[in-house]
Amino acid sequence: MNVILFDNPEIRKNLLPLTYTRPVAGIRAGILTIKEKWDLWLKTSCSYYTQAYLSDKFKLVEKENSLFISSQICPDKKITEAVNSLRPGQALFKNNNLIAFIGSSENIKNQGSLNKVEITFPLFEINNVWDIFQKNGEALLSDFEILTSGKESQSISSTVVIIGDKNLVFFEKGAKAEACILNTTGGPIYIGKEAEIMEGSAIRGPFALCEHSSLKLNSKIYGPTTVGPHCKIGGEINNCVIFGYSNKAHDGFIGNSVIGEWCNLGADSNSSNLKNNYGNVKLFNYAKNKSVDTGLQFCGLIMGDYSKSGINTMFNTGTVVGVGANVFGGGFPVTFIPDFSWGSSQGFQTYKQDKLFETTAKVFERRGLKFGDAEKRILNEVFRLTAEYRND
Repeated sequence: MNVILFDNPEIRKNLLPLTYTRPVAGIRAGILTIKEKWDLWLKTSCSYYTQAYLSDKFKLVEKENSLFISSQICPDKKITEAVNSLRPGQALFKNNNLIAFIGSSENIKNQGSLNKVEITFPLFEINNVWDIFQKNGEALLSDFEILTSGKESQSISSTVVIIGDKNLVFFEKGAKAEACILNTTGGPIYIGKEAEIMEGSAIRGPFALCEHSSLKLNSKIYGPTTVGPHCKIGGEINNCVIFGYSNKAHDGFIGNSVIGEWCNLGADSNSSNLKNNYGNVKLFNYAKNKSVDTGLQFCGLIMGDYSKSGINTMFNTGTVVGVGANVFGGGFPVTFIPDFSWGSSQGFQTYKQDKLFETTAKVFERRGLKFGDAEKRILNEVFRLTAEYRND
């Protein structure tokens, strides 16, 4: 069956700035992205139905009577069985929201011809940016089970101290760790291919360190936390999701936060995750163009792709940093830093694309990659779409 993950426009807006540069199914929660989860559960390779400007990088493969699944849905046994039972022209709905169907992309906008089947069981959904860290523990447990089922962990060095169930620690091929503490009493610990935990690190699960990533000396990690592929992480982290190709290599704290790809947090960058009055945290919402109440007491930093902070940068509780921003200097900057902004608590100016592209090309080269035309076209479109927030 050809499977396509389609973006719900309203959900996508709630997930900005993270979805400016990826489809909703490109979001990582747990160990895997939503697309990678469906690939495993359905034993296929899904494609994306998303914004036109993203389609060069995130391809759509459409065939007659494809299976379409709303891309904020994460798979489990019940929803997988339900979508597998669909027939051409049938659709799953929950509370009048289209969840999945067999048909064509035309049915996304024209749903009248679909034979509706209402589902009553709960769904695992990523509907808001804070859901990513809030639901990360549940997602991590599910991913751990499917990734390790029927497999044996690579042997673990005798210098590693494991507290709790040793069967909840899994090292993929080439993963290594020495003289660190792994505590599984709160959940499993997954270490991806060629990943490394350096000496003195202390980790409480649930935790995932994805392929080719590293925890620097004496890192302190509280779960549920995910470090995506090709990251370098140090300092103290609590309940965070870092998508991939991003660095927080030095001391400093971030908690209850989501960091996109190709980000860098300078030494001793810190993010508050709790207000002094212990009140609910508000976050800037792009669709509403204002801050909204998350209902959470703990909520830290949401940072879009390609953004960076200088050394000793301080982020206030509930800060949203857009795509391609560069933040530095003393004091607390504002809690919404628009995409392509350059500056500090003293004020911001527009960070022009050519300057961002010049830096990003160097960052890609350090990873042995090329910053290509597809990425440039996406960022040029994001620059245009976000002009209103910068007052360009």
